[in-house]
Amino acid sequence: MSETIWVIPLIPFLSSVALMLFGSRLKTTHIGVLGVASVGISALLTLVLAVEFMQNQQVIQASLWTWMEVAGFAPGISFYFDGLTLVMMSVITGVGFLIHLFSTEFMEKDPSYARYFAYLNMFVAAMLILVMADNLLLLYLGWEGVGVCSYLLVGFWYQHNANGHAARKAFIVTRIGDTAMALGLLLLFTELGTLDIQAMVGAANQTWQIGDSIPLVACLLIVCGAVGKSAQLPLHTWLPDAMAGPTPVSALIHAATMVTAGVYLIARTHGLFLLAPTAMTVVAVIGIATSLMAAFTALMQTDIKRILAYSTISQIGYMFLALGVGAWSAGIFHLMTHAFFKALLFLGSGAIIHCLHHEHNIFKMGGLRTRMPVTFWSFMIGSAALAALPMTSGFFSKDQILLQAYQLPDLGPGLWMAGLLGALLTAIYSFRLVFVVFFGQANTEPDKDTGWRMAVPLSVLCFLAMIGGYFMIPVAEVFPASDGSHPAHWVEYVSISVPLVGLLIAYLVFFSRRLNIDGLANSTVGKSLGNFWLSGWGIDWLYDHLFVRPYYGLANLLKSEPVDGIYGLIVALNQTFNHWLSAAQTGRMRWYLASMVAGLIILITLAANLSTGVLQ
Repeated sequence: MSETIWVIPLIPFLSSVALMLFGSRLKTTHIGVLGVASVGISALLTLVLAVEFMQNQQVIQASLWTWMEVAGFAPGISFYFDGLTLVMMSVITGVGFLIHLFSTEFMEKDPSYARYFAYLNMFVAAMLILVMADNLLLLYLGWEGVGVCSYLLVGFWYQHNANGHAARKAFIVTRIGDTAMALGLLLLFTELGTLDIQAMVGAANQTWQIGDSIPLVACLLIVCGAVGKSAQLPLHTWLPDAMAGPTPVSALIHAATMVTAGVYLIARTHGLFLLAPTAMTVVAVIGIATSLMAAFTALMQTDIKRILAYSTISQIGYMFLALGVGAWSAGIFHLMTHAFFKALLFLGSGAIIHCLHHEHNIFKMGGLRTRMPVTFWSFMIGSAALAALPMTSGFFSKDQILLQAYQLPDLGPGLWMAGLLGALLTAIYSFRLVFVVFFGQANTEPDKDTGWRMAVPLSVLCFLAMIGGYFMIPVAEVFPASDGSHPAHWVEYVSISVPLVGLLIAYLVFFSRRLNIDGLANSTVGKSLGNFWLSGWGIDWLYDHLFVRPYYGLANLLKSEPVDGIYGLIVALNQTFNHWLSAAQTGRMRWYLASMVAGLIILITLAANLSTGVLQ
């Protein structure tokens, strides 16, 4: 299997091409089978590869051909497979397969059914290329491929202007980070002479010392790329608007693929970051700041998908926190568990939207506990894991991150306390969602319940969200070993208790109504804070006034192309002279004779003056 590892991304890629070329001629059933089966086969091949890897623990390197060769630079189409690659490929193909299966029912009546699966399969293929690449140039190819596919999928229903705007926003905002990342790759190649990841990290450790300026600059540029793709401050604004795409697309982007790319990039290049402790601190601070900002914002949202979108931003922030404090394994572990419960929640929200006449407002739902039991339990389990309640998958991964953050010198206790506040808010908004949507009075009756193609992925993800915390991910050989120390027991007890307190607060406020916060919410301060958080802390407003409006103003100013005025003046002069000459054509013989005589007199006078001047 190791010799044919390249087949895993090839199958969904070929399926995508086939659907693009022949999708209009295929029946809906055949399109669904082709789209789902291709990712399913890749998932099975990944499973076979995982069994082989777990038995011998040998890194696999497969080089297909040399991509290009310019002045000694010869990047290859080649793949590198270790424990980190295995985790990422398992998440992409496994969760991706479940999302594809869910999509066959969710998108069944869409007239662009074939186009949808073509984009979705291309997305999976690009993400597989990204995580399997053994050099940063091939990784960048997958990185940009994911960006293009996200643009196509977010704007899938392009008939609505808002969807096109959201797609363009996602593409442009992530391009900012991608440009910085490209500069980082150029800097690394200039200084080290290679972009092969393993050789580059080895050369970096031989060339630079911890704290040198060049690795710091390179790492910060890489962080910019990761921040854009993983929707962290200050480049996070594209992700909530990306909800314009179909809900299964949101699940794929938020859970299994695109937003985890930045986390993977930093984890894969961790050897560079160990040489730049300042860059790691920046990653940790960005992560915890993003986590808190997004958690407060999610607390005020009313659109079910936007709540989950800000939740994703917040949870990716926890992963950045883990990477920044050196908890590499914990960060990747949380990436995996997050894929389980966030895919579960997004697909559950898709089922609700699908069955409730495309309703998104949670306060127009209610009472769905008995009407949609599969979806209810999906949300209960997914929200419990998201809130990190004890014994769920999210508990194990988030607990590891917080405990290791506490042990960081100087900043550790502060990061830990901020992480606890984020955990408290996460539990509150998670169960606010559950209590409002599934309990109380039914405001909108579902016209149907989930079919088996929706119920099966939800059930499998429920199982994974519950037991995923007990998995052992094979990354011990990839990252440096921790020192094995543990904080005091009270630190762990507090970390466990905070999500339970959040659940209790959500219960008292949104279910039993024993804790009335209407007075606080309706006060001047409460309304101001609520509106501020609802707007995403005004960051979109700030960008709109700083960048978007000035850009549109300049574009309108240049719309008539001032440079064209020069050429317009020449045209106007010629038109004026032509008008004068046209006016001279009167058709009167006497006027013509007089003009000829006057011209002849002027000509003779000039000739006489010229000859006199020559003789003198």
